[in-house]
Amino acid sequence: MELHSCINYLLTTAQHNVFQLMSARLLPYDITPGQYGILNCLWREETMNPKDMAQILGLETSTISGVLDRMQKKGLIDRVISPEDRRCVQVILTQKGIALEKPVLDVVAEVNQIVLSRFPQADAETLTDCLRVISQTDFQ
Repeated sequence: MELHSCINYLLTTAQHNVFQLMSARLLPYDITPGQYGILNCLWREETMNPKDMAQILGLETSTISGVLDRMQKKGLIDRVISPEDRRCVQVILTQKGIALEKPVLDVVAEVNQIVLSRFPQADAETLTDCLRVISQTDFQ
């Protein structure tokens, strides 16, 4: 098969290009695209445990732990013991993390607009729908 016809190659290179754009646009806020995912979870839920975050983001819990460590050092999140179950750690936003919601969501919308502007609207909607199907499919 020709490399440029391989779905893995196409998805990987497309993801890399979008990741680079997103990283550059988030740089002024000192966050990464991965940290945006965690912030987005917390903007929606206010408090969440790392295991649930990992499941939503499609990541391993050990990966989430490293990202949370870096975010805590930056003062974006804090970890607290759950009052219902002392064995469970909950992640919460700090005021600094809360303050990033509007500007970061504006950046994400801008990146989406830049990427999707390369397509007619119907094709952009189809692309988004197709990517959603792929991202939610367990091929195993």
